[in-house]
Amino acid sequence: MNEKRAWWKESVVYQIYPRSFSDSNGDGIGDLNGITEHLPYLKELGIDVIWLSPIYKSPNDDNGYDISDYREIMDEFGTMDDFDRMLARSHELGLKIVMDLVVNHTSDEHPWFIESRKSKDNKYRDYYIWKDGKGDNPPNNWQSLFSGPAWEYDETTGQYYLHCFTKKQADLNWENEKVRNAVYDMMTWWCDKGIDGFRMDVISMLSKDPDYPDGEVTDGIYGDLMPYVCNGPHVHEYIQEMNRRVLSKYDIMTVGEAAGVTIDEAKKYANSEGSELGMVFHFEHVNTDATTTPILGKWGYDHPDLKKLRPILNKWQLELEGKAWGSLYWDNHDQPRAVSRFGNDSEKYRVVSAKMLGTLLHMMKGTPYVYQGEELGMTNMVFTSPDDCKDVEEINAYRQYVTEHKMISSEVMLKCFSAVARDNARTPMQWNADKNAGFSTGTPWIAVNPNYVTINAEAAMADKDSVFYYYQKLIRLRHENDIIVYGQFRPLLEDSGEIYAYERTLDGKVLTVACNWTENTVSCDLFDPLAGEELISNYSEHIKGMLQPYEARVVLS
Repeated sequence: MNEKRAWWKESVVYQIYPRSFSDSNGDGIGDLNGITEHLPYLKELGIDVIWLSPIYKSPNDDNGYDISDYREIMDEFGTMDDFDRMLARSHELGLKIVMDLVVNHTSDEHPWFIESRKSKDNKYRDYYIWKDGKGDNPPNNWQSLFSGPAWEYDETTGQYYLHCFTKKQADLNWENEKVRNAVYDMMTWWCDKGIDGFRMDVISMLSKDPDYPDGEVTDGIYGDLMPYVCNGPHVHEYIQEMNRRVLSKYDIMTVGEAAGVTIDEAKKYANSEGSELGMVFHFEHVNTDATTTPILGKWGYDHPDLKKLRPILNKWQLELEGKAWGSLYWDNHDQPRAVSRFGNDSEKYRVVSAKMLGTLLHMMKGTPYVYQGEELGMTNMVFTSPDDCKDVEEINAYRQYVTEHKMISSEVMLKCFSAVARDNARTPMQWNADKNAGFSTGTPWIAVNPNYVTINAEAAMADKDSVFYYYQKLIRLRHENDIIVYGQFRPLLEDSGEIYAYERTLDGKVLTVACNWTENTVSCDLFDPLAGEELISNYSEHIKGMLQPYEARVVLS
């Protein structure tokens, strides 16, 4: 085995969205003490690392991704003492804590921005990106990633500031050394507190195209900013500096959310020399259901086609081999529920397809991520009114495309939301069949999915054939078998529109994985004959030469 070993390569990460995980005080909002209370549940599942979505002080325009103080805890989530208790208890249980690092932007209520907007000669002015407009128009035609213009006019100084996300999320100017130093000081403070790493929000967006050109107009209103804010000219310099100043001094896990990342860029961000990050998230596989209709764009809702998905997953497996480490995920706080998007969330097939998806992902090379509730087979919500939506991205999209420009009907937009909106992942964790799924004794900040009565952790843990125990076994198998962590990947059946199959090889051993992507029984001769040990399957009995609906099999030989 030539692969350099690391604890985070051998780990399984569980993402918690704190607002929706567990509410300990009845105010309808999840909190740190709620997380601490459920740490034994995560220990039983078998995961190694907890990634917390932002818990810092924030006015919550984008649910904590707009930070007003990096060294304080959000009021609704508790106190720093609560955090310290949660961290200590996690470590007692052998669980590591990874924080969400959001440093492409801050809240407009951060003290730096409050000072920055006071005058052009304020010492914090250059902490953010300020530009003159073009006549009565913004500096360019960029659309923010949350709809509307990416520039906000500020009357105090007569200039515009850049916000790639909401207008309350002002982009930091990473060309300013003082900004970088302040960020590194803050990161060091958290590392010294004892955290175990960082998930880095939109880290590929730190360096912008210095010319700030207009973007291509695709919806008839605004221009696309992505080519000019992702993987910019200095981004690798900044991350290498961050590595030298902070990351290399601690034994921590790092993963960058890399919007717009290509394979070649990923090889730089997550290079095997360790000069930047441990791994990155890419988005190619979760964009396979996006429509080509210009207006709908990301809001398309076609079921991902295996023939589109396979070459993307295979490419990332094959091309990172020996050069960089990968991350594996189906869903997270920004994506709809995996079983609804990639599997089949009908009553008949939800459990078996959720297990199939888990098998396909967890047997691959890379560090797997489990999003809260994925281990239960939690499903998408159905949105029947814009009032159901809490996410600023959905609210802004509805206003832009339905209310203001009347480009899409309300019915179509809501159907889009029910398929791919971020709020699908943010409905409360379903703990039991009690009121509000056991999430809160108060009124939840966002509605609970009505199917919590049957889909919940208590029911799953009472059923030895549940998705929970299947995920528990997948995680245990990774811990017990080096071939699952470090084995080389080789694709199989690449022309199949029904079966996703591959091999992993290490030290003369072969792991064969086959997953039926459909609700039909299909031919598959990979296991007939195949001498070896079946490590896991979501069916107790097999049909010779066939795979049953959503069947997954893993054999070690």
